[in-house]
Amino acid sequence: MGGETACIMTLQHGRHILASGQLDCFDARGRPVDCAGSGQDGEFRPGVAWPEPRFALLGHDLIQDLLTGLFWTRVAGLGDFPMSWAEALSAVAGMNRDKALGHADWRLPNRRELASLVSPAHQRPALPSGHPFIVSQTWYWTSTTASLAPRYAWHVHLEGGRMFYGDKGRDAMVWPVRGVGAVLPRTGQRRCWDAGGVAVACLGTGQDGELRQGVPWPEPRFTREKGGVHDALTGLLWTLSADQAGPCSWEQALHAAQGCREGGRNWRLPTIRELESLVDADEHSPALPRDHPFRDPREAYWSSTSSAFAPDWAYCLYLHKGAVGVGFKAKREFHAWFVALE
Repeated sequence: MGGETACIMTLQHGRHILASGQLDCFDARGRPVDCAGSGQDGEFRPGVAWPEPRFALLGHDLIQDLLTGLFWTRVAGLGDFPMSWAEALSAVAGMNRDKALGHADWRLPNRRELASLVSPAHQRPALPSGHPFIVSQTWYWTSTTASLAPRYAWHVHLEGGRMFYGDKGRDAMVWPVRGVGAVLPRTGQRRCWDAGGVAVACLGTGQDGELRQGVPWPEPRFTREKGGVHDALTGLLWTLSADQAGPCSWEQALHAAQGCREGGRNWRLPTIRELESLVDADEHSPALPRDHPFRDPREAYWSSTSSAFAPDWAYCLYLHKGAVGVGFKAKREFHAWFVALE
């Protein structure tokens, strides 16, 4: 571990959720607006604050993310070419046999580890300003299978920061990671599948279901209390009903949250990182922990986080699948779910 520095961070407004890094606010047409009173991500900026600098260069080829404590290769592309999911897992196993960069604990990142590098405030690539990486603006594999369709695995597109699942037989880039962080929670995935979607024993696969990297979930994770549901993992309070406004536009969702005083709380529309924190990657339809107490889960939800790629769009969570995408702010096609501090 020579030369590897300790990760020091300050927690604010929610445990085990990273701040998105979004500092600006936009209206439904994508025009910049004053953040004060907007109810947007850029106003509240919740989550674990980014250190400055965020990344530390260790030698020429290894980078530590001081926010999560994880170590990444500087060149974000093992072999510098795309490969299938099975090939990606095999290539990372080969790095460990060869003790690449002096280490034998490399892994294909799980969906939360890879998404932790995404900055919704940036695009082309969707990485923090001043990042030291050499990246391709394309899809990157994770070690997390899509439980809804096990022949597919989650991948992240670094042009704009979306996360959807792709056919394991198709090609995507590979960005290895190593180290143990103290911030990111586990994804919840406990099972493993091969490239054909057949369930397999996890031992030796290098998959998310085997390694289960991240902060363990408390038991019980959710507790109903006056005015909402407390998440013991993140410290956030969610409305019991996951449908607070019916199908609505983004601005309608923001206004509905500002007008909600259920349980005497100051509710707001969650950031995309807060929404994604609820996803259990081992479940689908909805992609929530099996014993969750929430009522009225819907297919897709608005976040308070605008898209840097096109500010008249906002990030959304497709809860049926667990995917992260974007939606056109003016359309009444997503739902609203509110969050508050504990």
